[in-house]
Order: sequence, then structure tokens, then C-alpha cells
Amino acid sequence: MEGKEEDIRVGANKFPERQPIGTSAQSDKDYNEPPPAPLFEPGELSSWSFWRAGIAEFIATFLFLYITVLTVMGVKRSPNMCASVGIQGIAWAFGGMIFALVYCTAGISGGHINPAVTFGLFLARKLSLTRALYYIVMQCLGAICGAGVVKGFQPKQYQALGGGANTVAPGYTKGSGLGAEIIGTFVLVYTVFSATDAKRNARDSHVPILAPLPIGFAVFLVHLATIRMTGTGINPARSLGAAIIYNKDHSWDDHWVFWVGPFIGAALAALYHVIVIRAIPFKSRS
Repeated sequence: MEGKEEDIRVGANKFPERQPIGTSAQSDKDYNEPPPAPLFEPGELSSWSFWRAGIAEFIATFLFLYITVLTVMGVKRSPNMCASVGIQGIAWAFGGMIFALVYCTAGISGGHINPAVTFGLFLARKLSLTRALYYIVMQCLGAICGAGVVKGFQPKQYQALGGGANTVAPGYTKGSGLGAEIIGTFVLVYTVFSATDAKRNARDSHVPILAPLPIGFAVFLVHLATIRMTGTGINPARSLGAAIIYNKDHSWDDHWVFWVGPFIGAALAALYHVIVIRAIPFKSRS
């Protein structure tokens, strides 16, 4: 049939399921692979939707830093973990804010709120280079402003308590911190790809409604796993905003880890999604 996609019979596709399960069982719903986003799309610059998407990313990242850094400051200011929300509370603050902000901004900008997510989606050709660069700039500016407002509210405490800046914790090497950031970001971006997959959206109507939940939950779980190691970056804008406003030498010593790690993790997640999950290079039209 014209326009029908068919996987090349290699690898796992050589042995089709006898009884398809999940979305595979719902093959009667139409789905067309969207074309890859162009590298440059000059028409975007004259569209208000383009500019408002960047504003939405700025505001979302601003609110994200404001709430999460304040939470970190509150925990560090307490005499002990039992007198505060503790690490679990910090993880919930990060995951909960991502859940809320993705829900609020997904229809405007896609709800990236993270340069690593934007980078991964760009590599998968989900958005143009123009939009990717614009998003990353607005996310970084929003993070700087969010951390700046927190410092404005409590300047002495902010500097004394570390300003929420990410560093590799004592007892861990930069290599282990880099590895934690790579794997943590892979988990996040892999979840983003799975939760927003257009093919799943076409087959399961509930998927786009639930998308913010697994994304926020992934952020929560990664924080639980790695907050003791690196403070959990997995978001270069979040790390940059806190580092600039805190601005102490030791906050810059390991700063490269919180850019290189997330970008590598995002690239691996994009590669895994395109080649393994969706098998796009192995599809042909007949």
C-alpha cells in the first residue's frame, strides 16, 4: 500500500510477534512519520509562536531555579536532615517542578527547560538549529535570573550555603561525576523521547496527557541516585545559573562536568531512540 512503512527484515524484525502486545496490537490507527526538522528555518524568525516559545522556556527555567534552589537552601540551613525535607524533599522539588512546568509549557515550546533535552531533540531532528540555539540561550538566561532572585532574597545565606551550585562531592573523582551525569541525563532524555513519541501519541491517546508525569518522575529518581555525588546537574542551564550567581572558584573547577556529561548523555539517548527504539534508519517505503 502506498505510503505504508515497513521495517526491513533484519535483527528483531526478522521474528515478528505472534500476538502483538501494547501499542503494537493497535495497528489499525493511521500514523505517518513526521519529516525531520530543517537545519535552518528562516521563516521561524518572523513568527510570534517562535518568540513566545523562547519566552516560555525563559519563564519556566526561571521558576525551576527559583523553587529548587530555595529548597536546597532550606535543607542546608536546617541543623540536620530530620529538621527539613531532606534529600528526598530536594528530589521531589526538582521532579515536581519539572512535572508542573512541562505540563504548563509543552503546548507552547515543548517544555524542554533543559539545554540537554533541547540538544537531544535537535540531534533527532525534532527541531531546527535556530530554535535549539534560541531555546538554550533563553534557558540559561532564565536560570541565571532564577538563582539571582534567590540570592536577592537571602544574600548572606546564599553565599554561606553554597548557592545550590553543582560540584563533584569530596571522595568522588571527576570521572565518576562525569559518568553519573551522562547516565542520569540519558535516563531523562530517553524518558522524554518515549513520553513524547509521535507514534505512541497516535496509537495511545492518553500518552500526551501523561507525558509530564514520567519526565518529572525520571528527574526525581535521578536526583535520589546521584545527589550525593554531584548535586545532580543533568541540566546545564541549572548548573550555569547557580554557578554564575554563586561565583566561587570551586564552583567553576568541575563546571565542565555539568555540560559535557549532560550533552553526551543526551546524544546517546537520541542515538538509542532513533536507531534502536524507532529503527528509523532501517525503515523503507514501498
